[in-house]
Amino acid sequence: MEFKELSVKSFSMKKGVLAGVCLIIALLLLEGCSKKIIPGLKRETGEKYDVATFNYVYGEALRQKLLGNNGEALRFFEQCVMINPASDASYFQIAQILLGSNDTENAKKYLRKAIRIQPGNLWYQLLMANIFYQQGIVDSAAVCYENAVKIAPYRSDLLVTLSNIYEETGNVSRSREILKELSKKNEMNENISVAVIRSLIREKEYGSAKEKLQELLKENPDEIVFNALLADIYQKEGNRDGAVEVYSRLLERNPDDQLIQVKLFNFLLDEKEYDDLFAIINNFSLSEKIAKEDKIAYFDRLVKDTTVARKYGKKLEMALVILEACYVNDDLVVLLRPDYLARQQKFGEAAARLEEIVKINPDNQLAWEKLLLTYYESRDFKKLQEAAREVSTRFNRSILAKLLYADAARENRDYETAMEELRKAQILAGDNQEILIQILTLRAEINYSSGNYEEAFRNYDDVLKRKEDDLTVLNNYAYYLAEKDLRLKEAEKMARMVIEVEKDNPTFLDTYAWVLYKRGKTREAARIMQGIIERVKNENAEYFEHYGFILKKQGKCREAVLMWEKALQMDQTKENLKREISKCKKK
Repeated sequence: MEFKELSVKSFSMKKGVLAGVCLIIALLLLEGCSKKIIPGLKRETGEKYDVATFNYVYGEALRQKLLGNNGEALRFFEQCVMINPASDASYFQIAQILLGSNDTENAKKYLRKAIRIQPGNLWYQLLMANIFYQQGIVDSAAVCYENAVKIAPYRSDLLVTLSNIYEETGNVSRSREILKELSKKNEMNENISVAVIRSLIREKEYGSAKEKLQELLKENPDEIVFNALLADIYQKEGNRDGAVEVYSRLLERNPDDQLIQVKLFNFLLDEKEYDDLFAIINNFSLSEKIAKEDKIAYFDRLVKDTTVARKYGKKLEMALVILEACYVNDDLVVLLRPDYLARQQKFGEAAARLEEIVKINPDNQLAWEKLLLTYYESRDFKKLQEAAREVSTRFNRSILAKLLYADAARENRDYETAMEELRKAQILAGDNQEILIQILTLRAEINYSSGNYEEAFRNYDDVLKRKEDDLTVLNNYAYYLAEKDLRLKEAEKMARMVIEVEKDNPTFLDTYAWVLYKRGKTREAARIMQGIIERVKNENAEYFEHYGFILKKQGKCREAVLMWEKALQMDQTKENLKREISKCKKK
């Protein structure tokens, strides 16, 4: 398992387009309010309904919505659709309320109803586009924008946003077509010009992009966006000095500008100019002009940068401490430092910091879950079980906490608790197949660990019915069958399926070799194990243990003893190997 990571890439890619989407929707809503208070109310449906009652109920629904009583508003809007099932506006309002409570899927269902009734409503198409975009379903967002453009072809801002979405989906040619059409229509305002320049930059047509920029800079030489684009072109061309000159000039004229500081930070990070970057990093953290989200995004990049960790680790830790001081007990900011420590395998320090965080703010669920994952990574199953018990109670809908609780209980041989937590996790999982597979797999592990082998194998069969190509399940199933000398031919087939996909994975290769050994194919098993040992050196005691048994089967007791002795050096708990060494030495 891994730490949940902040999605810097998606944040930076979607921020610009999404801001445009939200702005357009806000403007449309304002326009709509001045033209028609209840859109869709007077739509002719051919069906009779009590218009006076509908008007009253709809007005009351709007009043409750404006007062912030969303539950009451929802109840009134539901009455509206009972009175007039063809009221697209009621479905739209319900969708907005559901969206505000993060019930995205049901919001989409109601919005689809509104669109089916009135497909030509621009607001509906744009809200649906916004939902799809937030969910990362960019192709569907593009379709909604295409519909919006058909409804309002005069809106150049819609065309620019559609061009950006096409660019993101990889449909570069269509994006350029839209921008060229706008150019032909002489609709080149600054926003469209910037979109054209960015498109040229993405296609590496730096000369053309600079020509257009120079025209804009002649009219407005101090415009920050234009200069930032020019610096970006210089950087992409490899002209570092040109980029530095532009940024220096911008900073001199606009020392407190957020955009310039963010651009400069990004430039230094991209160029790996770490000395310069750490010279300004504290000013970056302390600046009140820079959004917290931008700081988190860029610090997250630093945390993941292996060069920074290796050469500037202490400086980065200090910078993270300063950032924390700027946002005392912020639920996200405080997690950056333990995330960094965990990435450096400093699990003890990471756990200690996370323990401090949850003590200060016991309601920080993400911090608790990261603490559980830290215990899991450090194999501290005693602490993991204790903490997971508390998290499962405090946040009783956290499936992650229940799965980790169950796994820790299994490791601690508390099988009854492990099974009970899995039962609770399965209730929460509902129809989520991915989580159900994890639950069934863990149940198989618990059954096997507790000696209930046949039930464990039935669990694995259930998993493979749901996902027949799950490599981890196939690997573990094959290994456990080999351990019990059961269905070895089937075990070999499963293990071979795994290594055909993961040819260089030592864990999977070890399983395959072990199954071959059990099948009596010791020569091929020895060849595979020798390759693993040469490649991974002293990584896993079990590899040496297995290789020892294979060598013993080949009659090579001296070599087998050497392997077992290495295994014991790495893992003193393998007491059974002392007996095997003694037997071999007697021979």
